[in-house]
Amino acid sequence: MLLWFVIIYWVISVGIGLYAATRVHNTKDFAVAGRHLPFYMVTATVFATWFGSETVLGIPATFLKEGLHGVVADPFGSSLCLILVGLFFAAPLYRMNLLTIGDFYKKRFGRSVEVLTTLAIVISYLGWVGAQITALGLVFNVVSGGEISKLAGMWIGSTTILVYTLFGGMWAVAITDFLQMIIIVIGMLYIGGEVSGMVGGVGAVVEHAAQAGKFEF
Repeated sequence: MLLWFVIIYWVISVGIGLYAATRVHNTKDFAVAGRHLPFYMVTATVFATWFGSETVLGIPATFLKEGLHGVVADPFGSSLCLILVGLFFAAPLYRMNLLTIGDFYKKRFGRSVEVLTTLAIVISYLGWVGAQITALGLVFNVVSGGEISKLAGMWIGSTTILVYTLFGGMWAVAITDFLQMIIIVIGMLYIGGEVSGMVGGVGAVVEHAAQAGKFEF
């Protein structure tokens, strides 16, 4: 049943991408959804982007090994980064009517700096994207009971994302992110309640983590 749920979700994601493609008429629609996304959908997109598979699967494992000091960069560092950008940079950049952050460097410093900045962004994202794809492969492998290998799961997941993004651009990303945010929040609350209930509740889990020194930065 779990595998069928994943398959249905996969079909819905592709369907959303194809539907979103009907709203894409130019580059602005594709890159920034025509700057017409409602606030709640922007919030969901930011949440889903930063609360991805590496956050759900990777960071808890790091926390168990190293405690809070092992997860300073993410989520604490990344969250602070978002707050600082929102406070000091988002509004001025929005008023400049840019499509990408590279456009800012082109306007300010020229084409060569834009290219160098874009390359730096792409390279810096390789590890992050790799973590997402690896986690996708692991999910497909687990829910299929090993019938789908991790590598095959990585291909399935990355191809799906590529398809709906290629057709629907930011509209597809925003709509699927909104759906993902709802599923992630409900799923994490349910799992957290079920697992903590096995050991005496949330308080018992927090107390055990504190005694083990997991809350020390």
